[in-house]
Amino acid sequence: MDEPTTGLHMSDTKHIIEIMNRLVDAGNTVIVIEHNLDIIRQADWIIDVGPEGGSKGGQILFAGKPSDLTKVPESITAKFI
Repeated sequence: MDEPTTGLHMSDTKHIIEIMNRLVDAGNTVIVIEHNLDIIRQADWIIDVGPEGGSKGGQILFAGKPSDLTKVPESITAKFI
C-alpha cells in the first residue's frame, strides 16, 4: 500500500490499521509506504530511508524492529516514534 492514510480522517486511520492487522493475523505479508506515525508504530519491521527527501535521501538508514530504530541518531523517524 502506498500512503494509504493520505487524506483520511484520524478515525479512518484506525480502521486502516485494523484491516492491516487482520491481514497479517491471517498470515499475509503487508508492505506499506507511509509517513503516518500511527501506522509506522504498528509495524513489525521498518525500513527507514533518508536521511531527508529528494537528493538528500535515498539511503537505507535502518531495517529492523521498530524498537531498535530509536538507536539510529541520523533517523528523523526515530525521533518521533
